[in-house]
Amino acid sequence: MHALLVEDDDRMARALGTALAQRGHTVRRVGRALDALRHVHEAEFVLLDLGLPDLDGLELLRRLRTVCDAPLIVVTARCEERDIVQGLRAGADDYVVKPFRMAELMARIDTVRRRTDGHSGRAGAHLADTTGAGGGPVRTGDVEVDLAGRTVTVAGAEVRLTRREFDVLAFLAARPDEVHSREAILDRIWGDAFLAASRSLDVHVAGIRAKTGRSHLVRTVRGFGYQLGSPTAPADGDGDGAR
Repeated sequence: MHALLVEDDDRMARALGTALAQRGHTVRRVGRALDALRHVHEAEFVLLDLGLPDLDGLELLRRLRTVCDAPLIVVTARCEERDIVQGLRAGADDYVVKPFRMAELMARIDTVRRRTDGHSGRAGAHLADTTGAGGGPVRTGDVEVDLAGRTVTVAGAEVRLTRREFDVLAFLAARPDEVHSREAILDRIWGDAFLAASRSLDVHVAGIRAKTGRSHLVRTVRGFGYQLGSPTAPADGDGDGAR
C-alpha cells in the first residue's frame, strides 16, 4: 500500500520509511502541512506527526479529514490526555506516542488497515441483516440517522460526524432496542474487542453527543456498554464511560 508519511524530523522519517518499505509499502514523505494536503489524495494510509513547522498538526488533521478518509494514525510526542482526545475527535484512527517500539507501530498500522479494509463489508452486512437491504433512516425524537446515505440530521439540519462517529451511531441505530457491549461495538467498528480498556469509544460517543447537541442520543449502560437513546429524555448512567 502507498503511505503518506508526514514527519519533519529527518531521522524519524528515515526510520519509519525503512520500516514501511521492509513491509512492502511505498512511501511518500513530506515535512510540511501544505505538502501533506497536496499529496493526501494519493495515499492509502497516513502517518501524521503533529509537530510541523508551518501548521499545527491537529489543524492539519481536521483539514485532511475534510478531503480524505484514508486510515490515519497520529505519531507524535504529545502525550497529554487532552491531546489524545483531541486527535481522536479530529478523526485519527489511532494515536501513538513517541518514543514507541517500531514493531508495535507496524502492528497498529496492520490493525487499522484491517479495520478499515473490512469495515465496509462487516458494517454493510450488519445493516442489511438488521434493517433490510435498503438500510433506511432511523428516527428518534428530532434526530434522523440515514444508514444508507450516511447522514445525520437534527431538527432537519444536517450534522457532520467523523466517519468513526457515524459508524458507532449507525451501529446503535441499526438495533435501537438492544444494549450493545463495549466489546461488541469495538469488535464491529474497530475490529478489535481488546481495545475495551481504551477511551477511543468513549471519545467518539462524546463527539456524537456534542455535535448533535443531544446528550442523551447515546445512552450509557454503566459497566456494560451503549444503546441508542431518546434525545429528549435523560438516560440511566450517562457519563464519559461505560466501564
